Amino acid sequence: MDKIKILWADDEIDLLKPQLLFLEKKGYDVLTVSNGYDALEECEEHNDIDVVFLDESMPGITGLETLAKIKEKSPHLPVVMITKNEAENVMEEALGQQISDYLIKPVNPNQILLTLKKIIDNKRLVKERTTSDYQQEFRQILTEINNGLGFREWGEIYKKIISWELKLDASNTTEMSETISMQKAEANNTFSKFIDKNYLNWVNEVGEAPVLSNNLMRRKIFPEMASGKPTVMLLLDNLRFDQWKILEPIITELYRVEEEDFFYSILPTSTQYSRNSIFSGLMPSEIAKKFPDWWKNDIDEGGKNLHEEDFLEEQVNRTFRKPISFAYTKVTNMYHAKKMNDNILNYLNNDLTVIVYNFIDMLSHARTEMEVLKELAGDETAYRSLTKSWFLHSTLWEALQRIAERDIQLIITTDHGTIRVKTPSKVVGDRETTTNLRYKCGKNLNYDKRDVLEVRDPKKAFLPRPNVSSTFIFAKEDKYFLYPNNYNYYNNYYRNTFQHGGISLEEMICPIIKLSSKG
Repeated sequence: MDKIKILWADDEIDLLKPQLLFLEKKGYDVLTVSNGYDALEECEEHNDIDVVFLDESMPGITGLETLAKIKEKSPHLPVVMITKNEAENVMEEALGQQISDYLIKPVNPNQILLTLKKIIDNKRLVKERTTSDYQQEFRQILTEINNGLGFREWGEIYKKIISWELKLDASNTTEMSETISMQKAEANNTFSKFIDKNYLNWVNEVGEAPVLSNNLMRRKIFPEMASGKPTVMLLLDNLRFDQWKILEPIITELYRVEEEDFFYSILPTSTQYSRNSIFSGLMPSEIAKKFPDWWKNDIDEGGKNLHEEDFLEEQVNRTFRKPISFAYTKVTNMYHAKKMNDNILNYLNNDLTVIVYNFIDMLSHARTEMEVLKELAGDETAYRSLTKSWFLHSTLWEALQRIAERDIQLIITTDHGTIRVKTPSKVVGDRETTTNLRYKCGKNLNYDKRDVLEVRDPKKAFLPRPNVSSTFIFAKEDKYFLYPNNYNYYNNYYRNTFQHGGISLEEMICPIIKLSSKG
């Protein structure tokens, strides 16, 4: 391996012989100059310099002026500023020009070595430590997964797996990606059995149950309104916990996280069922019975989520004794986004503002249809990256920045998540069988029972029954349903696409984050 080459510019370079000798003994190649002009000349002549140590006070041109010229030609070359001057404006100017570190004279050899480790070896050291730490915790997570977890513990173990997934991503530890994927698959296998055993008890209120879609507003949103502050509920369709963690560093520049919690989406984990349930405060069969003109089954023509505002108004009136002012807006295109942004400050005159933002859902569906997006979001890491890139440049983030200076509380949540499907499962049904890849409702369905949670009596799961003999099945883990016709074509078409409607940690365990504005 080639030696690390350091360029050290200091007008008192002769006084630094002990430090230079120390670095040479440690295996570094040190090139020295006594002024900024020579430093710039050496940078021009040598394209193999790995790091520059730059004295701030030198004759001719100053360290800051030299720094600016170095960054102009080589913006990614690490520069360490060394100075006797502790003035705040000097530090700020150096930091503004993106120095890699800042040392105050006299510098001792160990300080220099630590700086070099941070700059040159940081990625390698982080990668090695992350790999080592995950390997140590791998067995503990595996033990917990197979230790009879309850719904709270499943939420925590899912968050822990995501945390490691993101750490391994950040450290570019690609050799561990298969291991974390296998562990998540094992977790989803056991989680599916857990849901199979407990879900019907939850919805029928037998024993202890998590917060579900139908009581999310009642248990997690409405109680927060007692503070008297304007409450903004942002529902990002399809937002998974890992996507929230990617957006968190951006959002927390302006907002403070007061509580990070989760709820369980009802089945099917699809917008038609889960989001209507959230805003109505009812289970799907209860909605169909109470509001037959507003509910549509899968096989019915027309939009399935056209009455969310009506459902929300009815639930607000049903819940509060005194009048509550609220605003509801749904963003599905750029026109809606601009209108939302234009009105965002006016919305704060209400007790509750609900914003439904559909971009992530459109992204996952578009990825299935568009080859270019399949390339851009080819795996979990890329999917998260695309979500972050969208958010940073979105009208939504612009709107959140506008209201950040107001004394508000912001609640970010979703209706369900999504999973990357990999394993096909054959299903046979008639023409009226639903088309969703992660759940099916139909008569005389033929399927592999090992791959599904079956609900032969939909009313037990509080689901509408389009026909007397209708059965619901929900895909477990990373399965996706295919018909025998054109099986190979559709198998290749849908494999590795992001789908929802079934049973997985990613689809069912949903983030709900309470934040307050720092402003």
